[in-house]
Amino acid sequence: MTCINIDEEKLLSSSASPESNPDFLVIRIIGRIVLSVLKQCWALSSTMFITICIFYWIFGGISAFVLLCFSAAGIVYRAGDQLLYYPEIPPNSRIFVPAPNTVDLPFENIFIKSMDSTKLHAYFIPQPQANQCATILFFHGNAGNVGHRLPNVKGLYKHLQANLLMVEYRGYGLSEGTPSESGLYKDAQAALNYLFNRDDIDHRRIIVFGRSLGGAVAIDLASRTCNSDRIACLLIENSFTSIPDMAIQILPWKGLRYLPIWFHKNKFQSKRKVTSIQCPAVFISGLSDQLVPPTMMLDIYTHCGSERKLLLQIPNGDHNGTWTRQGYYAQLERSIHDVCSDRILHQQQVQHLSVHTV
Repeated sequence: MTCINIDEEKLLSSSASPESNPDFLVIRIIGRIVLSVLKQCWALSSTMFITICIFYWIFGGISAFVLLCFSAAGIVYRAGDQLLYYPEIPPNSRIFVPAPNTVDLPFENIFIKSMDSTKLHAYFIPQPQANQCATILFFHGNAGNVGHRLPNVKGLYKHLQANLLMVEYRGYGLSEGTPSESGLYKDAQAALNYLFNRDDIDHRRIIVFGRSLGGAVAIDLASRTCNSDRIACLLIENSFTSIPDMAIQILPWKGLRYLPIWFHKNKFQSKRKVTSIQCPAVFISGLSDQLVPPTMMLDIYTHCGSERKLLLQIPNGDHNGTWTRQGYYAQLERSIHDVCSDRILHQQQVQHLSVHTV
């Protein structure tokens, strides 16, 4: 079993729309499960139905019921990716990817080979003197493509004076392949490796940024031993502790909390992984987030193993629009300076910081 973590392009409608009602959200999730079974698993479903009938005829109702439960679990497990990844929302997201020059940003249109040779599409947006500033590796959420994040990226480019690499996960935008948890982790590692293969940027000043689903991808990347000295700062915004935790949060079925972890195809266990992170980290939490409870961001921050970490709480920030709130970029810039000025700005050691609130 799994659930969706709906990001910017999945929540384009206003708060007054039916989608903002939890009951309608549950109906949509259930409907997507049914459609996934019909579209993706019809052959398996038909086979299981025939097998169940045979079991019922030979062994009786109990055996058939047990087989039915296993079959349903298997079908839902196989449909897990359909419930989490939305690369085709909004429509034409796999065909048209807005370019940075549409918001007056310079860019290089590049393609990167992932760790399994899957070709990934990316935009590199350089500052005039690219080797004299930090570089942000930007991981997007679970819907749309990198072009839909350009207004936010323009703000990061302008206010943080940093280069940016925006990479599209496999199966998103113009990238090849199909989304999967392990695949996204490979894509993130390939993007970081790409930055270290460039000779026109400062490798000591690479910042990894992830929002929502991208936050889970960024945490996995930063938790890997091979990257412990490669990431100068980690920025996580409105992300979750794990997909099983999100399933419990979104779906009103009390039995979900008793399901074993292996029942979920996608896990993204950020709360467990964040304990091994040692690099400076800033956790940005919109306190008006109606999708991912702000308590999850607090939980991730609390369990983070870094001695230089900071929780930046924005009272009126929602899941998709925290970055649009007044003072966001100024507070983010100051937070980065506070937690890692020794690695990003002045090469000075700073003490561990507690919660910082806008």
